[in-house]
Amino acid sequence: MPLLPGAEPFRHEGGETAVLLCHGFTGSPQSMRPWAQHLADRGLTVSLPLLPGHGTRWEDLGVTGWQDWYAEVDRELRLLRDRSARVFVAGLSMGGALALRLAARHGDAVSGVMVVNPANKVHGVAAHALPVLRHLVPATKGIASDIAKPVTRELGYDRVPLHAAHSLRNFFRLVDRELPQVTQPLLLMRSPQDHVVPPADSARILSRVSSVDVTEVLLEQSYHVATLDHDAELIFRESTAFIGRLAPGAVREPGLGKEGTTAGG
Repeated sequence: MPLLPGAEPFRHEGGETAVLLCHGFTGSPQSMRPWAQHLADRGLTVSLPLLPGHGTRWEDLGVTGWQDWYAEVDRELRLLRDRSARVFVAGLSMGGALALRLAARHGDAVSGVMVVNPANKVHGVAAHALPVLRHLVPATKGIASDIAKPVTRELGYDRVPLHAAHSLRNFFRLVDRELPQVTQPLLLMRSPQDHVVPPADSARILSRVSSVDVTEVLLEQSYHVATLDHDAELIFRESTAFIGRLAPGAVREPGLGKEGTTAGG
C-alpha cells in the first residue's frame, strides 16, 4: 500500500550526537516531524522511522504486533550507535514505551530518554476482553488527533484494529516489568488534560524507573498529541536543553546545518 502523504520517515545526518524518535500507536512520523526538524536544525543527527503497519491503512496495522514495532526502533538504534558518539531516545505515547524499552535493554548505549505522554497500560473494561473480542470484532473507533489547538490534525488511523491493540496490551505489560532497568536520565513531559493516556501512566513510570536524574514537565495547554499542540515549543526547548546538559556542545544554533530529509518506507 502507498504511504499516506506526510507519513514518510524522517532522517537527518548531523553531528555525533543522535536522537531516535518513536511515534505512537495508529499514528505516523507526521506527529513527531516538527520536533525532529527542530532537533535537526540544531545540528543533531535525527532518525524518525515509520513503524510497521502504520502510515497506510488500519488493516495493515492489524497484521503486525509489538515485536514488529520494537524491531524497527531497535534496528534504528543500532544503526545510530554505529555512527554516533551518543544516542538519545524519545517517544510519544506508545513511542514512549518503545523508547523506555530501548533504554532498559541497551543500557549505556542510550544516553538519555525523553517521553511525551508515555503510555503504560491499555485501560478500560474492554482491555480485559481483548483476547476474545479481537476474534469477533476487527476494529474499534480511532484515538488520533487528541489536540487542543484548533484546526490542527494528527495523521493517524480512524480505526484501531483489535489484534494490534491486544499485542499493544501485552507489550505494555512487558515494558512495565522492565522499567526498573531504566537508569538513564529521564525527561518526562505530560499533559494534565489527556483524553487518551491518563496521568496514572506517567505516575507509574516515574515510580518504577531506577533513574536518578528525572525531570517532569507539565504541558498545561495541550492534550495527548502535545508535539503538535500549544506546548510543542516547550517540548522542543526542554528536550534541547536536556540534551545540551548531558552532551555539552552537541546542540548548536539553527542555520548551521543541513535540512532534514524524508524517505519512503
